[in-house]
Amino acid sequence: MQTFGIRHVTTYRYANPVTFGDHRLMVRPRGSHDMKLRSSTLTISPPPTSVRWLHDVFGNSIAVASFEGSATELSVISELTVEHYPLEEPDYTVEGFARTYPFSYAAEEAPDLGRTMLRHYPDPEHKVDEWAKTFVLPDAQADGGLVETRTMLERMTMGIKEGFTYAARDAEGTQSPVETLETRSGSCRDFALLMMEAVRSLGLAARFVSGYLYDPAVDGAEAGTVGAGATHAWVQVYLPGAGWVEFDPTNGIIGGKHLLRVAVSRDPSQAIPVSGSWFGAPADFLGMTVEVSVTANP
Repeated sequence: MQTFGIRHVTTYRYANPVTFGDHRLMVRPRGSHDMKLRSSTLTISPPPTSVRWLHDVFGNSIAVASFEGSATELSVISELTVEHYPLEEPDYTVEGFARTYPFSYAAEEAPDLGRTMLRHYPDPEHKVDEWAKTFVLPDAQADGGLVETRTMLERMTMGIKEGFTYAARDAEGTQSPVETLETRSGSCRDFALLMMEAVRSLGLAARFVSGYLYDPAVDGAEAGTVGAGATHAWVQVYLPGAGWVEFDPTNGIIGGKHLLRVAVSRDPSQAIPVSGSWFGAPADFLGMTVEVSVTANP
């Protein structure tokens, strides 16, 4: 177990006073056996007239802030203390029937996995399909010369980490998986979406994860991760016997170490940490900044 302190600051600035519509905040982790939320503070300026909490369709914790009046700046500061109990790579157990690929999900689980098994983005020339198949290579140690399911997913995770160039992007949205594959470049969200669609093309269930990344370099260790300093994104793949297993293709992390999950979703567009509307002249918008710090507490 390790304890982390997280500070996430999102700031919008405007040239003239503007008014704000409702803002949807996805910044509070949902407690689980692998993460315990010890404290949570949410500070919003200007102060909202109300903040209501709800669980979305995926069970994520959502705050909706409503405002009156006008201002030239809107800031959202989330401060968290969490206890993390990650799955140590590669210590996860897969049911015997799913140990090698291909396999089929059990009849009682397949309906609940639903659309997490289906492709969401066009791939008319089957480029993502063909790329995904390059990781389905026979394994001499596996039964019948098939590939171990774990080995296949680990190959894909490391294939993105070692074969693609990380590039932070401030633009909204996510690149299409085909674009990321063709350019061999992208942000953590782009890499997560590519791996999700590749895994789905192989018939497995995958979902998008939004959260934070701890970089040990912050506390004096040797640097070895990219994507810290902002919100981070990775993938969960459903494996019978192991459940939803974390894979971070940006950093080659398997099992969740240093990955602090806030929300899961079927598509990246459903896991935006801070979103909302404002009313004013288009030229009034001066920009947005996001600052995230994650530190390990003794």
